[in-house]
This record gives sequence, structure tokens and C-alpha cells, in this order.
Amino acid sequence: QVQLVESGGGQVQAGGSLRLACAASGLTFNGYNMGWFRQAPGKEREIVGAISWSGGITYYADSVKGRFTISRDQAKNTVSLQMNSMKPEDTAVYYCAAGRILMGLSAASSYDYWGQGTQVTVSS
Repeated sequence: QVQLVESGGGQVQAGGSLRLACAASGLTFNGYNMGWFRQAPGKEREIVGAISWSGGITYYADSVKGRFTISRDQAKNTVSLQMNSMKPEDTAVYYCAAGRILMGLSAASSYDYWGQGTQVTVSS
């Protein structure tokens, strides 16, 4: 049974930092691309960042480029999202996802498995 468990969410002031982690189990981790998505109240789920199965390709939404960094640890079956210079508009539930379609790193439809999400709140 595949499980993706997010951790590290919380509340932070604008300009601050948070680091999210996603622990994967029940799958061959180094065979899956990993993505972070977010969904704010009343809005659709959107891509934040993604990393290919090898770690050689990364993708970031324009809104987070230069502020967020995605990384993966193949030995620990984890993917992380370092979030710096955070803004109130980063407030959302953040989801970890795993998928195998390399050409669709930014598309939610390319991911087969999803975590339950972790709340991130940025106050002004």
C-alpha cells in the first residue's frame, strides 16, 4: 500500500521559512517523480514544484521561483520543499504527490498517489 505522509506545516510570518517533508512508502521511490501541490480556500489545486525520479530535472511555478527549493533523498525515500521569503499568498494546504509520467511534471493528472496534505499559513 502506497503512503505519502507530509510533515512540517505550520504558521509563519511573512518573510519567514518553513521546510516541508514527505515520507514515501510502499513504492519504488527512485522510480517516481515527486511533486508538491497546494490548494488555497476557494481555489484550484496548483503545482508548486516537482522533481524527476533521478533528481536531475526540477520544475517550479513562477510564483515560487527563487524562493522555494525541492529536493529528494533517495536513501530515505523522502522529498522536501524548502520555502523561504514566504508570503501570505503562500497560505494553502500543501500536498505531496508521486507519479511516473516524466513529461507531465507540472500536471496534477500525471500523479498517481497523493498525501493527505499539511496546512501552511503565512501571516502578514
